[in-house]
Amino acid sequence: MTFGDKLAKLRREQNYTQEQFADILGVSRQSVSKWESDTAYPETDKLIKICELFNCSSDYLLLNDGNLGKTADVQTVEQSNSERDDAAESFEIRVPKIKERKSKRTIWGMPLWHVARNARGFIAVGLKARGVVAVGVSSCGVLSVGVLSLGVISSGTLSLGLIFAVGLFSAALFSVGTICAGIFAVGAIGFGVFSLGAVAIGDVSVGALAIGKYVAVGDTARAMIAIGGHRADGSVFQHVGKLSAEMKEQVKALIDETVPQIIKWAGEIVKGMLS
Repeated sequence: MTFGDKLAKLRREQNYTQEQFADILGVSRQSVSKWESDTAYPETDKLIKICELFNCSSDYLLLNDGNLGKTADVQTVEQSNSERDDAAESFEIRVPKIKERKSKRTIWGMPLWHVARNARGFIAVGLKARGVVAVGVSSCGVLSVGVLSLGVISSGTLSLGLIFAVGLFSAALFSVGTICAGIFAVGAIGFGVFSLGAVAIGDVSVGALAIGKYVAVGDTARAMIAIGGHRADGSVFQHVGKLSAEMKEQVKALIDETVPQIIKWAGEIVKGMLS
Protein backbone atom coordinates (compact mmCIF):
# COMPACT_ATOMS: atom_id res chain seq x y z
CA MET A 1 0.00 0.00 0.00
CA THR A 2 1.20 3.51 -0.78
CA PHE A 3 1.14 6.49 1.56
CA GLY A 4 -2.08 7.72 -0.04
CA ASP A 5 -3.78 4.32 0.28
CA LYS A 6 -2.92 4.11 3.99
CA LEU A 7 -4.03 7.66 4.67
CA ALA A 8 -7.38 7.15 2.93
CA LYS A 9 -7.91 3.86 4.79
CA LEU A 10 -7.21 5.44 8.19
CA ARG A 11 -9.46 8.38 7.42
CA ARG A 12 -12.38 6.16 6.42
CA GLU A 13 -11.94 3.96 9.48
CA GLN A 14 -12.45 7.07 11.63
CA ASN A 15 -15.48 8.09 9.52
CA TYR A 16 -13.93 11.41 8.48
CA THR A 17 -14.83 13.01 5.18
CA GLN A 18 -12.01 14.70 3.29
CA GLU A 19 -13.50 18.08 4.29
CA GLN A 20 -13.60 17.14 7.99
CA PHE A 21 -10.07 15.76 7.90
CA ALA A 22 -8.83 18.90 6.12
CA ASP A 23 -10.45 21.14 8.76
CA ILE A 24 -8.73 19.22 11.57
CA LEU A 25 -5.33 19.72 9.93
CA GLY A 26 -5.99 23.29 8.83
CA VAL A 27 -5.53 22.58 5.11
CA SER A 28 -7.78 22.54 2.05
CA ARG A 29 -9.78 19.52 0.90
CA GLN A 30 -7.76 19.61 -2.33
CA SER A 31 -4.57 19.05 -0.33
CA VAL A 32 -6.03 15.94 1.30
CA SER A 33 -7.15 14.68 -2.12
CA LYS A 34 -3.61 15.12 -3.49
CA TRP A 35 -2.12 13.27 -0.51
CA GLU A 36 -4.47 10.34 -0.97
CA SER A 37 -3.74 10.17 -4.70
CA ASP A 38 0.03 10.26 -4.00
CA THR A 39 0.52 13.41 -6.10
CA ALA A 40 1.67 15.45 -3.08
CA TYR A 41 2.77 14.84 0.49
CA PRO A 42 2.10 16.69 3.76
CA GLU A 43 4.68 18.85 5.45
CA THR A 44 6.47 17.49 8.51
CA ASP A 45 4.24 19.22 11.06
CA LYS A 46 1.12 17.94 9.29
CA LEU A 47 2.58 14.43 9.15
CA ILE A 48 3.20 14.49 12.92
CA LYS A 49 -0.37 15.63 13.51
CA ILE A 50 -1.70 12.83 11.28
CA CYS A 51 0.29 10.23 13.23
CA GLU A 52 -1.05 11.58 16.53
CA LEU A 53 -4.61 11.66 15.21
CA PHE A 54 -4.57 8.07 13.93
CA ASN A 55 -2.20 6.73 16.62
CA CYS A 56 0.27 5.34 14.11
CA SER A 57 3.98 5.77 13.34
CA SER A 58 5.44 7.81 10.53
CA ASP A 59 7.25 4.66 9.34
CA TYR A 60 3.91 2.94 8.84
CA LEU A 61 2.69 5.77 6.66
CA LEU A 62 5.86 6.48 4.72
CA LEU A 63 7.35 3.01 4.21
CA ASN A 64 5.88 0.67 1.62
CA ASP A 65 4.76 -2.63 3.07
CA GLY A 66 7.65 -5.09 3.42
CA ASN A 67 10.42 -2.51 2.99
CA LEU A 68 12.73 -1.71 5.90
CA GLY A 69 14.84 0.83 4.10
CA LYS A 70 14.07 4.19 2.70
CA THR A 71 11.60 3.86 -0.16
CA ALA A 72 10.76 5.98 -3.15
CA ASP A 73 7.82 7.34 -1.15
CA VAL A 74 10.14 8.64 1.54
CA GLN A 75 12.50 10.05 -1.05
CA THR A 76 9.60 11.76 -2.76
CA VAL A 77 8.46 13.23 0.56
CA GLU A 78 11.97 14.50 1.27
CA GLN A 79 12.23 15.94 -2.22
CA SER A 80 8.86 17.66 -1.80
CA ASN A 81 9.91 19.05 1.60
CA SER A 82 13.22 20.19 0.14
CA GLU A 83 11.43 22.02 -2.66
CA ARG A 84 9.21 23.73 -0.10
CA ASP A 85 12.26 24.69 1.96
CA ASP A 86 13.89 26.16 -1.16
CA ALA A 87 10.71 28.10 -1.88
CA ALA A 88 10.64 29.37 1.71
CA GLU A 89 14.28 30.46 1.49
CA SER A 90 13.51 32.21 -1.80
CA PHE A 91 10.63 34.03 -0.13
CA GLU A 92 12.87 35.11 2.75
CA ILE A 93 15.30 36.58 0.24
CA ARG A 94 12.52 38.61 -1.35
CA VAL A 95 11.24 39.82 2.04
CA PRO A 96 14.34 40.15 4.24
CA LYS A 97 14.13 40.42 7.99
CA ILE A 98 15.00 43.73 9.58
CA LYS A 99 18.71 43.70 10.28
CA GLU A 100 19.51 45.55 13.48
CA ARG A 101 21.78 48.55 13.07
CA LYS A 102 22.50 51.46 15.40
CA SER A 103 24.94 54.29 15.81
CA LYS A 104 27.73 54.26 18.36
CA ARG A 105 27.01 57.85 19.24
CA THR A 106 24.36 58.31 21.93
CA ILE A 107 22.10 61.16 23.05
CA TRP A 108 20.51 61.03 26.49
CA GLY A 109 21.71 57.45 26.80
CA MET A 110 20.05 56.38 23.54
CA PRO A 111 21.71 55.66 20.18
CA LEU A 112 21.56 58.57 17.76
CA TRP A 113 19.70 56.22 15.42
CA HIS A 114 18.49 52.64 15.75
CA VAL A 115 16.96 50.38 13.09
CA ALA A 116 15.54 47.10 14.40
CA ARG A 117 12.38 45.08 14.89
CA ASN A 118 12.11 46.75 18.32
CA ALA A 119 13.93 50.03 17.87
CA ARG A 120 14.78 52.54 20.58
CA GLY A 121 16.87 55.58 19.80
CA PHE A 122 16.89 59.32 19.20
CA ILE A 123 15.75 58.36 15.69
CA ALA A 124 14.06 54.93 15.78
CA VAL A 125 12.83 52.91 12.80
CA GLY A 126 11.29 49.46 13.19
CA LEU A 127 8.13 47.42 13.65
CA LYS A 128 7.99 48.87 17.16
CA ALA A 129 9.76 52.21 17.41
CA ARG A 130 10.39 54.36 20.49
CA GLY A 131 12.37 57.59 20.24
CA VAL A 132 12.35 61.33 19.80
CA VAL A 133 11.61 60.67 16.13
CA ALA A 134 9.87 57.29 15.76
CA VAL A 135 8.77 55.57 12.57
CA GLY A 136 7.20 52.11 12.71
CA VAL A 137 4.08 49.99 12.63
CA SER A 138 3.71 50.90 16.30
CA SER A 139 5.50 54.13 17.16
CA CYS A 140 5.89 56.44 20.13
CA GLY A 141 7.92 59.64 20.15
CA VAL A 142 7.97 63.42 20.08
CA LEU A 143 7.50 63.12 16.30
CA SER A 144 5.76 59.81 15.65
CA VAL A 145 4.72 58.16 12.37
CA GLY A 146 3.11 54.72 12.25
CA VAL A 147 -0.01 52.63 11.86
CA LEU A 148 -0.48 53.01 15.61
CA SER A 149 1.12 56.33 16.49
CA LEU A 150 1.52 58.18 19.79
CA GLY A 151 3.49 61.39 20.13
CA VAL A 152 3.58 65.14 20.62
CA ILE A 153 3.20 65.37 16.83
CA SER A 154 1.66 62.19 15.49
CA SER A 155 0.67 60.72 12.12
CA GLY A 156 -0.84 57.31 11.51
CA THR A 157 -3.93 55.21 10.92
CA LEU A 158 -4.71 55.48 14.63
CA SER A 159 -2.98 58.65 15.76
CA LEU A 160 -2.84 60.17 19.23
CA GLY A 161 -0.92 63.41 19.67
CA LEU A 162 -0.36 65.90 22.44
CA ILE A 163 -0.29 68.90 20.09
CA PHE A 164 -0.99 67.74 16.53
CA ALA A 165 -2.34 64.47 15.07
CA VAL A 166 -3.13 63.38 11.52
CA GLY A 167 -4.72 60.02 10.81
CA LEU A 168 -7.73 57.94 9.85
CA PHE A 169 -8.65 58.14 13.54
CA SER A 170 -6.90 61.02 15.31
CA ALA A 171 -7.00 62.86 18.61
CA ALA A 172 -4.92 65.83 19.76
CA LEU A 173 -5.14 69.55 20.53
CA PHE A 174 -5.08 70.06 16.75
CA SER A 175 -6.52 67.03 15.00
CA VAL A 176 -6.98 66.20 11.31
CA GLY A 177 -8.48 62.92 10.12
CA THR A 178 -11.44 60.97 8.84
CA ILE A 179 -12.72 60.74 12.40
CA CYS A 180 -10.98 63.23 14.66
CA ALA A 181 -11.26 64.78 18.09
CA GLY A 182 -9.43 67.73 19.58
CA ILE A 183 -9.54 71.37 20.61
CA PHE A 184 -9.37 72.16 16.89
CA ALA A 185 -10.71 69.24 14.82
CA VAL A 186 -10.90 69.02 11.03
CA GLY A 187 -12.22 65.85 9.43
CA ALA A 188 -15.07 64.00 7.79
CA ILE A 189 -16.44 63.59 11.29
CA GLY A 190 -15.02 66.09 13.76
CA PHE A 191 -15.45 66.50 17.49
CA GLY A 192 -13.85 69.55 19.09
CA VAL A 193 -14.12 72.97 20.68
CA PHE A 194 -13.91 74.21 17.10
CA SER A 195 -15.00 71.48 14.71
CA LEU A 196 -14.92 71.55 10.92
CA GLY A 197 -16.18 68.62 8.86
CA ALA A 198 -18.94 66.93 6.91
CA VAL A 199 -20.36 66.14 10.34
CA ALA A 200 -19.11 68.68 12.87
CA ILE A 201 -19.89 68.51 16.56
CA GLY A 202 -18.46 70.92 19.11
CA ASP A 203 -18.82 74.19 20.94
CA VAL A 204 -18.40 76.02 17.63
CA SER A 205 -19.10 73.89 14.55
CA VAL A 206 -18.92 74.37 10.79
CA GLY A 207 -19.98 71.63 8.40
CA ALA A 208 -22.64 70.07 6.22
CA LEU A 209 -24.27 68.86 9.43
CA ALA A 210 -23.15 71.24 12.17
CA ILE A 211 -24.15 70.73 15.78
CA GLY A 212 -22.73 73.27 18.19
CA LYS A 213 -23.22 74.39 21.75
CA TYR A 214 -22.79 78.08 20.93
CA VAL A 215 -22.45 78.51 17.15
CA ALA A 216 -23.22 76.22 14.20
CA VAL A 217 -22.86 77.06 10.51
CA GLY A 218 -23.79 74.52 7.86
CA ASP A 219 -26.34 73.11 5.47
CA THR A 220 -28.16 71.87 8.57
CA ALA A 221 -27.24 73.76 11.72
CA ARG A 222 -28.23 73.43 15.35
CA ALA A 223 -26.87 75.61 18.18
CA MET A 224 -27.66 78.71 20.22
CA ILE A 225 -26.67 80.67 17.11
CA ALA A 226 -27.60 78.60 14.05
CA ILE A 227 -27.02 79.57 10.42
CA GLY A 228 -28.16 76.95 7.92
CA GLY A 229 -28.38 76.56 4.19
CA HIS A 230 -31.59 74.55 4.36
CA ARG A 231 -32.35 74.15 8.05
CA ALA A 232 -31.42 76.00 11.22
CA ASP A 233 -32.45 75.43 14.82
CA GLY A 234 -31.20 78.08 17.24
CA SER A 235 -32.36 79.23 20.66
CA VAL A 236 -30.73 82.68 20.42
CA PHE A 237 -30.57 83.25 16.67
CA GLN A 238 -31.47 81.18 13.65
CA HIS A 239 -31.49 81.90 9.96
CA VAL A 240 -31.83 79.85 6.79
CA GLY A 241 -30.16 81.13 3.66
CA LYS A 242 -27.72 83.93 2.93
CA LEU A 243 -27.13 86.54 5.62
CA SER A 244 -27.53 90.20 4.83
CA ALA A 245 -24.82 92.64 5.89
CA GLU A 246 -27.01 93.78 8.78
CA MET A 247 -27.57 90.17 9.92
CA LYS A 248 -23.83 89.47 9.80
CA GLU A 249 -23.17 92.32 12.18
CA GLN A 250 -25.96 91.08 14.44
CA VAL A 251 -24.48 87.55 14.48
CA LYS A 252 -20.98 88.87 15.24
CA ALA A 253 -22.36 90.81 18.21
CA LEU A 254 -24.22 87.73 19.45
CA ILE A 255 -21.06 85.63 19.15
CA ASP A 256 -19.20 88.14 21.32
CA GLU A 257 -21.98 87.94 23.90
CA THR A 258 -22.54 84.17 23.81
CA VAL A 259 -19.17 82.45 23.32
CA PRO A 260 -17.13 82.19 26.57
CA GLN A 261 -13.89 84.13 26.81
CA ILE A 262 -11.79 80.95 26.99
CA ILE A 263 -12.85 79.93 23.48
CA LYS A 264 -13.22 83.40 21.94
CA TRP A 265 -10.69 82.31 19.31
CA ALA A 266 -13.25 79.81 17.95
CA GLY A 267 -15.87 82.54 17.71
CA GLU A 268 -13.38 84.81 15.93
CA ILE A 269 -12.88 82.13 13.25
CA VAL A 270 -16.61 82.12 12.50
CA LYS A 271 -16.71 85.92 12.50
CA GLY A 272 -13.88 85.89 9.98
CA MET A 273 -15.84 83.47 7.79
CA LEU A 274 -18.85 85.82 7.85
CA SER A 275 -16.85 88.85 6.75
